[in-house]
Amino acid sequence: MRAAALEDAGGLAETLLRNRTYMRPWEPDRPEEFFTERGQRARLIHQLAQREARCAMPWVLVEMGCVVGAISLSKITLGPLCRASVGYWVDRERTGRGLATAAVESACRTAREEFTLHRVEAGTLVDNVASQRVLTKAGFEQYGFAPKYLHVNGAWRDHLLFQRILHDGPPPEKSL
Repeated sequence: MRAAALEDAGGLAETLLRNRTYMRPWEPDRPEEFFTERGQRARLIHQLAQREARCAMPWVLVEMGCVVGAISLSKITLGPLCRASVGYWVDRERTGRGLATAAVESACRTAREEFTLHRVEAGTLVDNVASQRVLTKAGFEQYGFAPKYLHVNGAWRDHLLFQRILHDGPPPEKSL
């Protein structure tokens, strides 16, 4: 796992295109451009600007020089809320090996150590048992249910909501 860079656009596009059918049941509908190097470059420009503003942290998962997934902390909110959302995906050929769990655990360490966040949140489709297992192994617990939460694969889909509390201390004074 390493910080995402503009140079990752091609590798992301290639892996996302190869996994398009596999990920369709769990992902929002995407325009054709999303699966191109140009589309991923535009997405990375946006994500890197958010990283610069300390609103997000995008990473890529790399094995033997190839992009095999991605993870990000997004919607980083400081102050009394001190939270972020985590989202991730892994190449189909690399699922079931603990890669996603390790990435989520690493993202949570960054959330606590670099941002002093109190909690990290995630949502999964009700039937996405594999992702729920990743979150549970990474120390998350289910705390809610959100009906018709996200438009995925052509319809508004129900989600289970998960959280991991990182610490119970007060928010840092600099973020208040």
